[in-house]
Amino acid sequence: MAIAFDNHPSFREYAEPGRLVSASWLSARLGVKGLHVVECNEDSVLYNIGHLPSALRINPDELIDPTTLDIIDGEGFSALLSRLGIGRDDTVVFYGDRSNRWACFALWVFELFGHPDTRILDGGREGWMQEERDTSLSPALVLSPSHYPVCERDDSDARAFVDELADDDSITAIDVRSAAEFSGLPSEQAAARSELGSGPGAVTARRQGHVPGAKHLPWKSLITPSGMFRSRKELEKVWPAQSSVIYSQVGARAALVWFIGRFLLGHTETRIYDGGWSEWGNMVGMPIETGSDAEN
Repeated sequence: MAIAFDNHPSFREYAEPGRLVSASWLSARLGVKGLHVVECNEDSVLYNIGHLPSALRINPDELIDPTTLDIIDGEGFSALLSRLGIGRDDTVVFYGDRSNRWACFALWVFELFGHPDTRILDGGREGWMQEERDTSLSPALVLSPSHYPVCERDDSDARAFVDELADDDSITAIDVRSAAEFSGLPSEQAAARSELGSGPGAVTARRQGHVPGAKHLPWKSLITPSGMFRSRKELEKVWPAQSSVIYSQVGARAALVWFIGRFLLGHTETRIYDGGWSEWGNMVGMPIETGSDAEN
């Protein structure tokens, strides 16, 4: 049975308002059959010191094959969701720290496997805590595993790869990292390292800068200080005229911006280059640019 959408007034302006849920909506539905809440954080400790009641946990590294360093395949995805008790027809609401960066990455992976109903808690973990809503210290109890089908991963609509970005001049690359990371200048490297932090996104590159011709759209400009998504009018004001392939360091920040472009603004052509700067900046002979967007 499908879970009804959240008809919160602030969501109605977006292209696909059903992709968002509010804290009040989710609080009233925790424990409803067919609804699973998944926490996916940059800081792996947070779940253990308090999470939404009944929330499952997916760590970012569970979505990556440790051998290939690629997204897990259909068998791996099936095993993960079966262990968590998630069925193919279940509604999955994601949330996490850092304005839902890794939560959006997890949702993006679910989209690659065509899971029918995925949503994001607007405001994420921080918003829930700021409203002083109920939390739990107990890990979610999975009464019985599900039998999630093995589905083929489809990269065609939401994913881009390095060869395509390097060889196709018609692609507009959108870099959503900080200004310091984008510029790549030696004087900016302390600020760039501070932005990366020490979580799963802190993958360094031998060279600094950005993909030649990339446009700069800082991810933080799309989020309010309280971690909520900005209004559609505000988002459209800064969104590039030509949106195509979005990248960050390892894909988490890119996934957040992809979610905004794809579901809040309706840019269905938007894709993620999840290899990001951790791949491009470490490839021998790959061209790079440095300096600000205005300088290039």
